Amino acid sequence: MSPVTDAIPLLLHNLALIFGVMIVLWGVAVAIKDVSFIDAVWPMGMVLLAAATFWLSNAASPAAALLLGLTALWGVRLGLHLFIRWRRNGVDPRYAKIIASAKEKKGWSFAKTALLQVFLLQGPLLFMVCLPAQLGIWRGGEANALALLGALIALIGIGFETIGDWQLEQFRAKPENKGKVLNTGLWRYTRHPNYFGDACTWWGIWLVAFSTGWDIALASLIGPLFLNFTLVKWSGAAMLERGLKKTRPEYADYIARTSSFFPMPPRRG
Repeated sequence: MSPVTDAIPLLLHNLALIFGVMIVLWGVAVAIKDVSFIDAVWPMGMVLLAAATFWLSNAASPAAALLLGLTALWGVRLGLHLFIRWRRNGVDPRYAKIIASAKEKKGWSFAKTALLQVFLLQGPLLFMVCLPAQLGIWRGGEANALALLGALIALIGIGFETIGDWQLEQFRAKPENKGKVLNTGLWRYTRHPNYFGDACTWWGIWLVAFSTGWDIALASLIGPLFLNFTLVKWSGAAMLERGLKKTRPEYADYIARTSSFFPMPPRRG
């Protein structure tokens, strides 16, 4: 079994690939004066890295194929969902705030802010989260019991996220729900079923990678750990809820009754 250090040339290739993609997309963002589509690039970029790894490593093992399939299923579905949402809603207020803040506090132009605080930041973070898929595909192996368990967890996560996104889309499509809080379906048990599904997916993918070797598991553990931190404490739930508390009067009561991340029965008010 080759040591993880043997994968460094392939990883450097993938890192250069994703940086190249980000530079091209930065040019697109400058042309249209909007960086919001970066959210759709995040999952699609991971599919690209997984596919590139599969091709470059001539991987044809069951574990490698399983990892590529899971990453593609998750990434294409989420990427299309986020792209359609961006095309429908336009500029994301979160990114508009980042651009405006950099201009006001640092005197940066749109182009400089988009490059340094969006595209060149997202590239390495995307690469890091995708390490389980990249290293697991590179190593390959049989689809043993641990790999199948990981695949099951990943599929549960993909299903959870897909249903949560669909329920939210259906809720938002009704004009009478404007300004209200979705508290039915999966949203009755967790305030962020889509983020929980994301986390499940990548912990499942990490377990599949784990099945190819302890060294792969340790080298790629930073991926799901960082994703969890991002979803819960950084740019996911924490940032979203700060805004919702200000714009949704019912949200404080929803927080009091509903689990923040892991699905749990609602608390009695």
